[in-house]
Amino acid sequence: MSETATQRLTADPEGIARAAELLRDGQLVAFPTETVYGLGGNALDDRAVAGIFEAKGRPSFNPLIVHLADLDAVKELVQWSDLADVAAQVFWPGPLTMVLPIREGAKVSKLVSAGLDSLAVRMPASPVARTLLRECGCPVAAPSANRSGRISPTRAEHVLETLDGRIAAVLDGGPCDVGLESTILGLTGKPTLLRPGRVTAEFLSEALGRPVMERRDRDQISAPGQLASHYAPNARVRLNASEWHEGEARLGFGRTEGDCDLNLSPAGDLVEAAANLFEYLHRLDSSGAEVIAVMPVPHVGLGVAINDRLSRAAAPRG
Repeated sequence: MSETATQRLTADPEGIARAAELLRDGQLVAFPTETVYGLGGNALDDRAVAGIFEAKGRPSFNPLIVHLADLDAVKELVQWSDLADVAAQVFWPGPLTMVLPIREGAKVSKLVSAGLDSLAVRMPASPVARTLLRECGCPVAAPSANRSGRISPTRAEHVLETLDGRIAAVLDGGPCDVGLESTILGLTGKPTLLRPGRVTAEFLSEALGRPVMERRDRDQISAPGQLASHYAPNARVRLNASEWHEGEARLGFGRTEGDCDLNLSPAGDLVEAAANLFEYLHRLDSSGAEVIAVMPVPHVGLGVAINDRLSRAAAPRG
């Protein structure tokens, strides 16, 4: 873990080259993807991967996603399949993670998979992330770049709020476009939605030509983002607010009868709401309010992923 202030690198060729050098040297670097900022470490380096868990305060039973530059690099680590090939053709590069059986002899650190015989892999669409992955030349394990269980970061400033001095650098590529972590599709058996995201279950079922099963909450942890309490601000979160209580920070959606402090999307656009969710939670949490009240968000399409993040943010904390 770094003992000095975290470097803030510009996402230009010089900054990306420096970030890649740090990753190759076993250091931790936060970098932007289209979803959220990831906390990257060389996935082949046990010490680097252990450093990710230490910097975040992340439970070691919670697996990580490995980010890769191209399909050949992915196939070196996992057992590829026809279904994975279909999903990759439709959704990669992009905000979809696939969980597949680990390839025998894959050199990835066993800490990445948290002892499972499967591995979560993704090819991000962000030009900055893709350039960094090509430049560093190694698979990069990267959960969200925040202290474990807290609001995910969509700007470099969010990363520094909880990780300044704990990691070597943050590569500042501006705000993330999608704003929610990637959808996770399990392909170790029947196709299963392990975490909802921008790529909805409906999109996946249509692309694969078969239904995608839903994960049950009582199932064992098999992918990131499945802890009951996650994505949480310091303030308590009150969901499905139909009216405001005095002293609350107020997060609206769509047309509102009364004033709200911030509105995820006045037009009721779920894509806009997803992109704003973590940014607005960060802003309201910084107001010092003890409670953040959130208006209902329709539980359809991308709203399923938004409500998943909100319900985990509002869950009782251990």
